[in-house]
Amino acid sequence: MYDRRSFIGASVAGALTLALSPRMAFAKAETDKRFVFIIQRGAADGLGIVAPVGDPAFVGARGDLAADFATAAKLDSMFALHPELSVLGGLYTKKQALFAHAVASPYRDRSHFDGQNVLESGGTSAYQVKDGWLNRLLGVLPPTEAKAIAVSATVPLALRGRHDVSSYAPSGLPQASDDLMQRVTMLYQGDSQLHALWSEAMNTRQLTSDLAGGGGANAAATGALAARLLAPADGARIAMIETGGWDTHTQQRQRLAGQLKGLDAMIAALQTGLGPLWNDTMVLVATEFGRTVAVNGTGGTDHGTGTAAMLIGGGVRGGRVLADWPGLSPAALFEARDLKPTMQLDAFIGGAVAGHFGVDPARTMAALFPETKRVAAVRGLV
Repeated sequence: MYDRRSFIGASVAGALTLALSPRMAFAKAETDKRFVFIIQRGAADGLGIVAPVGDPAFVGARGDLAADFATAAKLDSMFALHPELSVLGGLYTKKQALFAHAVASPYRDRSHFDGQNVLESGGTSAYQVKDGWLNRLLGVLPPTEAKAIAVSATVPLALRGRHDVSSYAPSGLPQASDDLMQRVTMLYQGDSQLHALWSEAMNTRQLTSDLAGGGGANAAATGALAARLLAPADGARIAMIETGGWDTHTQQRQRLAGQLKGLDAMIAALQTGLGPLWNDTMVLVATEFGRTVAVNGTGGTDHGTGTAAMLIGGGVRGGRVLADWPGLSPAALFEARDLKPTMQLDAFIGGAVAGHFGVDPARTMAALFPETKRVAAVRGLV
């Protein structure tokens, strides 16, 4: 026997499956797809990004944080997008962006470290799984596509595992001269292992030479850098970008606006840098958990549960907000304080990458989220 939410979920899933099935290729053929995962470290406030302005409890529950949406463009009859996300709003209008709301990983406590570990490992509890779901995705793809890079100084957990992954971040140190680089190349010439690693590093340096130095902390420069690494025919197919600063315990209106302006610029730079490849690119934006519905005494919010995630790109079946909305009335909140999750982030991610790369959703879920039992991937996203 189905309750209301189970019935709605099953009906939506069935409709999405029918919509997607003619396009799904279960016998995997090689493609030229790109995929970017942007992680929002610090617990981004989904209610402050995609606001449920049609919920009668929204204004009362959010207090001053509701003011940003007084004149914001509405996505549909329920939701409005933060005004700093103008590029994203344009992509939504072009049906190249969609949002999933009231979404959460299996994690239900409120530690950043543990929550990010669950998000990146794909486990159901912290430190249960030792490698990352994004690295395991490389094992699902053909060898020609299984090439990934982290746009960061070190490889994040999501990309760690048995498959080799590179990382790149602009250095704040002065650039080495071309003469020095040539001398090191000659030094490594006779060492087969070091020569191969050095050659790969030099190729990356050449790709990013005009972006290195001085712009590494700038969101638009980071987006342009990621596009430069993904664009070559023999370049990476998967990239991960780390963003921080989403832990808005104080002065959230000002701080979140700045964060979203940077994210918008990053997406714009990715789209511009990829050019025609944007049509075969999908960008996932996700965070470890959401924030409290109520505003605290310093104009911020505290660690919560449900939040919003985004899919962006030329191949996304966008122009939609996916949500079985639980409501913001006091009785509807999770543990009397948080947005109640009604969609599993694992299923959302699994469905997105399976559809994007044309691989079997069940196999993808089993590989990426092996500890998640009996949860079907969300289909119809691409």
